[in-house]
Amino acid sequence: MRSLNLDQLRALTEVATLGSFSAAARRLNLTQPAVSLQIRELEARWGLRLIERLGKKARATGPGRELIEHARRIARECEAAETAMRGLRDGWFGRVHIGATLTALMYDLPPVLKRLRAEHPQIEVVITNMPTRDTVEQIAQNTIDFGLVTLPVKSALLKATPLRAQRCVAILPAATPDVPDEVTPAYLARHPLVLEHERGAVHALAMQWLSKHLPLARPPMHVGIIEAAKLAVASGLGMSIVPDVAVAEHGADILVRPLKPALPCTLGLVERRNKPSEAAYDIVRSALLGLSTLRETGASKRRRKLPAAAAAASRKRLGEAGRSAGPHIVRRHSTSPPRDRV
Repeated sequence: MRSLNLDQLRALTEVATLGSFSAAARRLNLTQPAVSLQIRELEARWGLRLIERLGKKARATGPGRELIEHARRIARECEAAETAMRGLRDGWFGRVHIGATLTALMYDLPPVLKRLRAEHPQIEVVITNMPTRDTVEQIAQNTIDFGLVTLPVKSALLKATPLRAQRCVAILPAATPDVPDEVTPAYLARHPLVLEHERGAVHALAMQWLSKHLPLARPPMHVGIIEAAKLAVASGLGMSIVPDVAVAEHGADILVRPLKPALPCTLGLVERRNKPSEAAYDIVRSALLGLSTLRETGASKRRRKLPAAAAAASRKRLGEAGRSAGPHIVRRHSTSPPRDRV
C-alpha cells in the first residue's frame, strides 16, 4: 500500500470544513473533478465512505471525521517542519552542539553564549561538559559540532584552532619548606601528587612532563576536577599541576610556582574537517573563534606583574629570616574568575 497522500488529506479536510466540493476546489486552486477524484481514492484505499452528500451540502461521515482529526495533526507537523527548514536555510534557526571542558564552560563560554542569545535568539546552542578526550571522540563520530578543549589534539579527522595560550603551573601546600622558584619534574616526582582524573587533558600533559621519572615512587591521587585538586593541596595532601588560570586567584594556603621546562595547555577549538556549511553552524563557529581576539587591557597587564614582584620582595624578606618564599602567579585575563577543570 502506498503512503498517505497529503494532498488527498487536505482535500478531505477542506471539503468537510467548507461543506462543498466546489468551494474546496477554489480554495485549493484545483478543479472540482480533481477534488472529487482525491476523495474517491481515499475512500477506495480503506473501503469506507468518508464524505456523504446531504442535498447540496457535503459532510464527513464518522470514519471521515476520525481521519480528519489525524489529517489536521499531520498538517500541523508538516507546517512545523516547513517552518524549521525555512529557518535553517535562512540561518535563523538551528541546533549547534558544543562539548566543553568545565573551565571553558564556566569562564570562556558565558560571554559568547550571551552574545549569541542577543543577536541570534532562534539558534539553539546545546552545551555538554566533558573531558577533552571525550569531546574529541564525539566530534570524530559527528555526534557534536564543536569542542572547546585543551590542546594539543591529534586527529586526521579534526581541525584544531588555538584560541588562548595558557600554561600549567605547580601548586604546593603553603607549609612546604624550601620551595624552589621553578619546579622541575625531578622535584615534583619526589613528592605526593594530586592530579586530575586519568581521562583529563591536564593529567596526560602532566604525565608526559614527568615521563623521565616514571614510574613515580607513589601513585598519584586522582580527583574529578581541578578545583578538588586545589582543595587537596590546600589541605596538605600533596602537590599538583594545574592550568595557570585555575589559580589566578587563590588563598594563602597554596603556593604557586612555574614549571621548568614550561608546560603549555592552550585552549583550542576543534571541529570536524570538511563538515557541510550551515548558517547556524557558521555563526556559532565565528563567535567561538572570537575568543582568540580578546585582549588584556593595560591595567590587567600591570596586575599580572604585581604578584611576581610582590613574591620577589617577599622571598627577599623571608630569605633574610631563613624562611621559604611566598606565593606568586602570573595572572591572565583580569576579568576571569578562578577555573577548576580542563
